[in-house]
Amino acid sequence: MKAVVYDRYGPPDVLRIEDVPMPSPGEKQVLIEVAATSVNLSDWEGLTGSPGYARIGGLRAPSRHVLGSDIAGRVAAIGEAVTRFSPGDEVYGDNLGLKGGFAEYAVAPETALALKPETLTFAEASTLPQAGAIAIQGTAGARRGQRVAINGAGGGSGAFAIQFAKLAGAHVTGVDNAGKLDFLRELGADEVVDYRSEDFTKREPYDLVLDLVAHRSMFAYQRAVARGGRYLMVGGSMRSLLRAITVGPVLGLLTGRRLGLLFAREGPTYFGPVAERCIAGDLRIHIDRTFALDEVPQALAYVGQGRALGKVVVAP
Repeated sequence: MKAVVYDRYGPPDVLRIEDVPMPSPGEKQVLIEVAATSVNLSDWEGLTGSPGYARIGGLRAPSRHVLGSDIAGRVAAIGEAVTRFSPGDEVYGDNLGLKGGFAEYAVAPETALALKPETLTFAEASTLPQAGAIAIQGTAGARRGQRVAINGAGGGSGAFAIQFAKLAGAHVTGVDNAGKLDFLRELGADEVVDYRSEDFTKREPYDLVLDLVAHRSMFAYQRAVARGGRYLMVGGSMRSLLRAITVGPVLGLLTGRRLGLLFAREGPTYFGPVAERCIAGDLRIHIDRTFALDEVPQALAYVGQGRALGKVVVAP
């Protein structure tokens, strides 16, 4: 089969498309003929090896040589102990542990997958597992009348998060670069901020801040949160992550705010409800661009450089 592989961290040009042996499913695994794999920021981090936490499991070189975790496709074969799926089933899921989605076939644990809803295309289904799960968990505390800020709102998780916060009745501020502000308004953001020209942490404080691209100090984030409010970091620099783990809880305790990380849970339990809201028409799936398998380097660069509006999909 064809797969996009890499054996060292670096820019997109370290990727190459090769003919590799088709994987075989283990006892509780499923072999999927990949129809679509959406690109996440975690793929870009896994490619570059930055921030440092992207190297967990492979300090000097990547432990998995094919990226791509949010997979949708058809079951081609099943392992001995698999009970939930049969060959021919249409499935989707977050295969973050094994990855392998930027290929014609991939192996995933049975527990990571769900049956694809008939009303969603493979491409649409592939956008949901990681980005949707982060968005629904990150905005779970939003309430009617609250002020919510989403930093990095124009990407995959951010686009869903805006919509979830609006469904909860919150007043939503979307923060991203100037080229994405109209898109944020289309998604329902009440206010938009270009982070290049304005620091959103110096505005009126928010009841909830969901930060998908953290780079500021915890003191700035503490300032951005109203007393009794919450700041949740999902992604950002290694320095920001360490500050959130160490300084955040102490600063929050002293100031009456909750400051820390969002440990988003994976699996059908968490992305299934997102699919249900999409089917019901409550959520909009926005696919910015679709790339072919041999265009994976361009797809990753497009996401890594912050250019994507919503989700980007690779369709072998």
